[in-house]
Amino acid sequence: MKVEIFIDTICGWCFVGIDRLNLALKKIDKPCEILYMPFLLNPSMPEQGLSRQSYLVNKFGSADNAKPMYDSMVLEAKKNNLYFNLEKITRTPNTVLSHILIDVAKRYHLQDKVLIEIFNNYFIQGIDIGDINNLLKIGANHGIKSEELIREFKSENNKTKIKKMDEIGRKMGINGVPFYIFNEKVLLAGAQPVDALVQALEESK
Repeated sequence: MKVEIFIDTICGWCFVGIDRLNLALKKIDKPCEILYMPFLLNPSMPEQGLSRQSYLVNKFGSADNAKPMYDSMVLEAKKNNLYFNLEKITRTPNTVLSHILIDVAKRYHLQDKVLIEIFNNYFIQGIDIGDINNLLKIGANHGIKSEELIREFKSENNKTKIKKMDEIGRKMGINGVPFYIFNEKVLLAGAQPVDALVQALEESK
């Protein structure tokens, strides 16, 4: 069983969706390969990111306009015992480097743990996951050497790869994440309930 998931690391719904997928996988008790596919919610984001306030104004017109969507996301996250602290976020990052970190972690079969730590850093601790030093700390926590990560972060080929994967997703018609592809058979968009994910897993066997 293979599940491909298009995600972005600043997507709270992706955090919720992956948590629910893990719960669904426990219910079917079948071996499953999870592949995280990079998607850039803000493909034109400056490398240094934007202040949170500037981002909310640029994206939604104002922080007040964004509030209902974020409030809904926080409530859904609580249902999965994920307690977001969005008020701690002062900067919305460019996520290309965090996707590169996940790709490097895959070499060591650590992508699941690294991704969850990235999500925890951003949504719960309010840490800037576009900052190289913060990403190096995450890597080090899982035994990935800083020298290797710095080399991979500097690689223009790696950055191009992430952007190309984002383009592939868009050509497939994906305009929001999470987006699941189960065994190249069943497609599902959004942070679906656990039962819907179980059904998709069963149908794609």
